[in-house]
Amino acid sequence: MKIAVITGASSGLGREFVKQIARKEKVEAIWVIARREERLKELAGQSPVPVVPLPLDLTDQKSFEKIEKRLQEEKPDIRILVNAAGYGKMGNYEEIPPEDQNNMIELNCRALMNMSRIAVPYMSRGIRILEICSVAAFQPLPGLNIYAATKAFAQSYSKALRWELFGKGIHVTAVCPYWISDTEFISVTRINTGNAKAVRHFPLAQHAKGVAGASLMWSRLNMPVCTPGIASFLMRFFTKFLPNELITACWELLRRV
Repeated sequence: MKIAVITGASSGLGREFVKQIARKEKVEAIWVIARREERLKELAGQSPVPVVPLPLDLTDQKSFEKIEKRLQEEKPDIRILVNAAGYGKMGNYEEIPPEDQNNMIELNCRALMNMSRIAVPYMSRGIRILEICSVAAFQPLPGLNIYAATKAFAQSYSKALRWELFGKGIHVTAVCPYWISDTEFISVTRINTGNAKAVRHFPLAQHAKGVAGASLMWSRLNMPVCTPGIASFLMRFFTKFLPNELITACWELLRRV
């Protein structure tokens, strides 16, 4: 059976990927992975393609044993993998609880790596992997320190994995969007609205529909990095030529305006 596998599918960008892949890609089922089972079940009634809910917490390593066992039993033909699971918390090193710090690393780094590893044996030539990173991957961001570091890992891992899978003909794209306004990410990322370290404005914020559509298009073109939007493209461009210290200083100024 030809399937797509999408992590972080219960909300936001992951949920939008489910909708667009169901309409645009040639798959017979979509496996959706996230903690919130009721939201995954909702997708089944909204998709023209059968949706298989896998309610799992990807910060728990036992979840990957369950996914791997399911793959071994059913031996599907994975046509698309979207690693959209991830989250962030805003604040300096003292303000973010240790549990959140560790869970960011577990979900944004380890889960992405493990999901890619166990899925590849069920992929063939021409198959696509979309690793959801962020423009935060391009430079250090005080106040968003750990999140930016995890996304730098994800982007670097994606680029290296792309070369390692080159001989198999499997395409890997690192998706690096800017702020997305119509997801839960901004509200979850801010510890509280009164936090002096929080970003106060989100100019040129994107929408999940446009980000998902552009990402799927760029992955079809086998592009190594997707910056879906003018803000993310400019961020990527300027970080190539300007010193990190200058960009970090600008970030510090802009997030306090």
